[in-house]
Amino acid sequence: MLSQKSIDIVKSTAPVLEVKGVEITTCFYQMLFSNHPELLNIFNHANQKQGRQQTALANTVYAAAQHIDQLEVLLPAVKQIAHKHRSLGIKPEHYPIVGKYLLKAIKEVLGDAATDDILKAWEEAYGVIAQVFIDIEEEMYKETESKQAGYRGFKEFFVAKKVEESDVITSFYLKPKDGGSVPTYQPGQYITVRLRVDEEEYVLNRQYSLSSAPTKEYFRISVKREAENEPKGKVSNYLHDHINEGDSIDVSAPSGDFYLDIDETNKKAALISGGVGITPMLSMLDTIAQKTPERKTAFIHAARNAKVHAFKEDVKELVAKLDAGELCFVYEDKNETDAHFTGYVNKEVLAKYVDDNTDCYVCGPVPFMKAVVSALREMGMKEENIHFEFFGPAMDMAPEQKETVNQ
Repeated sequence: MLSQKSIDIVKSTAPVLEVKGVEITTCFYQMLFSNHPELLNIFNHANQKQGRQQTALANTVYAAAQHIDQLEVLLPAVKQIAHKHRSLGIKPEHYPIVGKYLLKAIKEVLGDAATDDILKAWEEAYGVIAQVFIDIEEEMYKETESKQAGYRGFKEFFVAKKVEESDVITSFYLKPKDGGSVPTYQPGQYITVRLRVDEEEYVLNRQYSLSSAPTKEYFRISVKREAENEPKGKVSNYLHDHINEGDSIDVSAPSGDFYLDIDETNKKAALISGGVGITPMLSMLDTIAQKTPERKTAFIHAARNAKVHAFKEDVKELVAKLDAGELCFVYEDKNETDAHFTGYVNKEVLAKYVDDNTDCYVCGPVPFMKAVVSALREMGMKEENIHFEFFGPAMDMAPEQKETVNQ
């Protein structure tokens, strides 16, 4: 337990952390990787270059300072981060290393303002927070191992089939190299793939949503080639260009807290995706078609145009299996004819498929997610009916600037 003095000191640092947080976390990562470059085998290098990881950690530290006396408030976000950590193989021995350089970064950025009392209070607070993560993650490791075909860490798989789904998305069917089955998972969850890419000093980890309903035979991921923005996606391009049928990759067990509530059959499900965000929605739709086809379901997907729209026919076939299925394709290109709407997913589109008794699942690029979630809130949708998933570290999507913590 933290002393009241430490609680008061940590909470008093919240205003300066709000202003200096990203500067502190940027300094932290520089120190961390300079002294422990082996940790680059775990972290996503692209998120580092884009600054997303630094911003996400700054949000976490800021929220911890605000709620250090009410850690239960942070528990949902802690569990979300813990899922990511478990899928990456984070271990208890990593936490003291992180704590050491986080305190050094606070001192480096704040200078004399980081008094001995402040550093001592934050050292005490970090120890408490780290133990919460360690305990939760160990529970997750044990739960994963206890499942049929479950395992801890990474396991070697091979590519049983490689299928081009669109101009930019390719599916990989992954089977265990030992010939065994794969653990079950919740529709919407993801796996981490770990690759050694040519000319890269460290292994690269990326998390990809599983894009089919659970089977015992394989995992399927459907990967978008990230080639338009800098830095280009090293892993996605390597998978597309160099990983072929028969090749091996290391894969974590499924993880994540964004998934379909299979038992909530009395509520309509709206599966709303943009671009490659369609992948977890496919798993959800496939599961509904197999297990609860009577459930009211709307599938809303936005794409730039038909060429980059993957799984169009698959989705049509799955929706056709439902008793009350609705389908909506939205293309940005106004010249596309095979679209229910052209432009963007907005309140006008959503109002045709969503009501007060709808569970809305949203996934896609950050601008798409922000637009859709904002529209749903403006329509009066309850927060408990809005579920969303980010690729990489989460961004702040809380209404009215309420605090959230992100990985």
